[in-house]
Amino acid sequence: MYQVHVVENGLQAKEKIDELVTSGYTKDDVYLFAHDKTRSKHLTENTHTEDVGMKEQGFLDTIGNLFKSRGDELRNRMSNLGLTDMEAERYEEVLDEGKVVIVASK
Repeated sequence: MYQVHVVENGLQAKEKIDELVTSGYTKDDVYLFAHDKTRSKHLTENTHTEDVGMKEQGFLDTIGNLFKSRGDELRNRMSNLGLTDMEAERYEEVLDEGKVVIVASK
């Protein structure tokens, strides 16, 4: 089961993550996505949330992402958390607008 939230910036992301933690998710269950890799890394570090890694993706997807465009990589990572391909595509378009997508997945 997962929840997806779209926010405008890091402050809103922190507030939403705090709400998710209050509702029973741990920070290990929460994943942040931003289209810019540096922004994504900083937000993940500053909010102490998880990065979609080999555990969620598997070895082959992790290696495959090295050769994909950023959009393909983001859609693949969201799909590995349980989103449908259509949902992942829609949220990747939201990321193109500069927004942040938060996925809470248990």
